[in-house]
Amino acid sequence: MSDANDDPTSFVPHLDARQRAMLAEMGVRVWAPRAEAAVVEPAPAEVPAVSAPVAPPPAETRPSAPPAPATAPRTAPAAPAVAPVAVPTPPAATERLRPAAVAQMDWPALQAAVAGCEACGLCKTRRNTVFGVGDTQTDWMIVGEAPGENEDLQGEPFVGAAGQLLDNMLRAVGRSRTGEGVKGAYIANVLKCRPPANRNPQPQEVAQCEPYLARQVALVKPKIIVAMGRFAVQSLLRTEEPIGRLRGRVHRYEGVPVIVTYHPAYLLRTPADKAKAWEDLCLAMETAEGL
Repeated sequence: MSDANDDPTSFVPHLDARQRAMLAEMGVRVWAPRAEAAVVEPAPAEVPAVSAPVAPPPAETRPSAPPAPATAPRTAPAAPAVAPVAVPTPPAATERLRPAAVAQMDWPALQAAVAGCEACGLCKTRRNTVFGVGDTQTDWMIVGEAPGENEDLQGEPFVGAAGQLLDNMLRAVGRSRTGEGVKGAYIANVLKCRPPANRNPQPQEVAQCEPYLARQVALVKPKIIVAMGRFAVQSLLRTEEPIGRLRGRVHRYEGVPVIVTYHPAYLLRTPADKAKAWEDLCLAMETAEGL
């Protein structure tokens, strides 16, 4: 029996290598007669021959099943428990738009918030957000409705045929989207994402985007706003009145004069109303010069 004490993992016919390793890992000593000890001398006549293994040795070394450990046996050393690490997600990706927070943003923060906005379902279908373009310190601001396909592709408001017409209209009053100061204009839309298939903006979409536009107006501090199209007019003036009834008058948004006119896309479909749009631009010039 001294051999078993020297080798705690002596060969046991019914234990394989993995089981022996498990017991050794747990600190359980295993003993069994070696193969050469399996031969049993003939017993005296009065004692029946024993074909089974020799009677168990004393309890301290007997090769019985190991006593149950305090904890359940493990199949492999368990790795230390590690608490999952929470990865912070940018607020813009998970939280609804907070107007009070938007009202405190500077230009870089505002543009980043728009780029990461997921406040409505339009974020799932857009290619690019359409923030705005032009001189941020000019006295003229143009507000349109929503991006179209070209705007969605390029990430800039009023491009394509409607954008070319707007550029011509601005040029007629001595301004451009690339000009500065009294020769410039800042251009933005009510919605910053394109509605699918250029459908009309939905009220909840307009409501989610309005704080962005309000902050753009507050940062530009324009002398005059030219609202182009029905949804721009409704968003700024909170009215359901048609453009035809609102033209020719000076309205106000947060104290800033607002001139109402037709959207360039509408003018492309209805060229006869271009003369009315020119009248609206002249009224905008007169109003701005009188301030």
